[in-house]
Amino acid sequence: MRLLINNAIIVNEGKTFKGAIAIEDDCIKDIFKGDETPRGQFDRTVDAAGCFVLPGVIDDHVHFREPGLTAKADIESESRAAAYGGVTSFFDMPNTVPQTTTPDALDAKFTLAAEKSHVNYSFFFGATNTNAGLFNSLDTHRIPGIKLFMGSSTGDMLVDRGDALERIFSTAPVPIMAHCEDTGMINGNMLNAKALYGDDPSVVHHPEIRSAEACYRSTKHAVNLARKHGARLHVAHVTTARELELFEPWTDSMPQITAESVIAHLFFTDKDYTNLKTLIKCNPAVKSENDRDALRRALTDGRISVVGTDHAPHLLKDKQGGCCRAASGMPMIQFSLVAMLELVDKGVLGIERVVELMCHRPAMLFDVRRRGFLRTGYKADITIVKPQCPWTVTTECIQSKCGWSPMTGHTFNWKVIHTFCNGRHILNDGRFDASCRGEEIAFR
Repeated sequence: MRLLINNAIIVNEGKTFKGAIAIEDDCIKDIFKGDETPRGQFDRTVDAAGCFVLPGVIDDHVHFREPGLTAKADIESESRAAAYGGVTSFFDMPNTVPQTTTPDALDAKFTLAAEKSHVNYSFFFGATNTNAGLFNSLDTHRIPGIKLFMGSSTGDMLVDRGDALERIFSTAPVPIMAHCEDTGMINGNMLNAKALYGDDPSVVHHPEIRSAEACYRSTKHAVNLARKHGARLHVAHVTTARELELFEPWTDSMPQITAESVIAHLFFTDKDYTNLKTLIKCNPAVKSENDRDALRRALTDGRISVVGTDHAPHLLKDKQGGCCRAASGMPMIQFSLVAMLELVDKGVLGIERVVELMCHRPAMLFDVRRRGFLRTGYKADITIVKPQCPWTVTTECIQSKCGWSPMTGHTFNWKVIHTFCNGRHILNDGRFDASCRGEEIAFR
């Protein structure tokens, strides 16, 4: 099959230009610039007039809930939501049931994804206080990294022993992606909040309990360990202005220690708890306007290296209550790219930078093979978005299994029109090809 995407505005590797892209089977065959006439015969042509053509988004941070938590979400439903959002690859987190902390559990996830995922997939291996001895048995060509919970975890995945942390940072053969919050400080803050506000404090107190200081203290500890052992550290969902002081800008070369920001902390502030309440409750907490604005500035100064989602669906009934009872997490993968393009319209960053943060740098940071760029010979993972195409998020359009979003009622000015995954036209102007299956991502 040969397919031509014509009349495109292509955004790739820091440049925006008019052109066309030829796809042959699952790969990019040619990229034509300007008025260059596409060569060859094509079985189909997609007219991208008035649209921007980008590499497919790589989301480095999702919770698709399978196995074990499939009432909330599953690989099929959430990979469908990903395709609707222009996301063609995802890295799933290990806090499922069972947890992905053994090679057998990891293999089982790959088997599930091969059967069910509409887009490309891989899985983090989860660290515990006792399993660092398994790291040398992992196939580093199959996984993006080790997920380390230094706070806010389920089951036995909280790693809080000093000797265990030293061993993880000294032996990890792949990047360590760390959730950094100081659990002792959070527990103390919760006790104080309950004494003041009752057994289930209002969600407006969530950023006081999961405080900026709790984030900074844990992130600083992780950074110090990474420097001591020469480990590659990627700090997940940085939320505070002060934490940003711990990171060097990614300029000409990738730093040893990098930071991720996620859509919730770039989009919302603590003022939004009044209206959205627990719909925006997540860990770490959405914090102040000053913190959000600092994160936005860091998108362009290089201290934020990657933008992901921390996509974490829950049933709506589980989001009821306050700081104690309401579950933390929200479904965001369907709306991540259009949310970032809204920041383009607001002048926060340029569209070339969006592609850098959501496509190129995830591929570079995790050493993804042949994805994340529009290059000849690379896999044809492509999304086509249209500006000045307003649409409003409704319950009916939400693809995530949980059926809700904090974005409901919000009007976006950009829309994902087409998504191609390995050359397959999975989303075609609202029509979804449910027969499409993604591929296991290869690394290094």
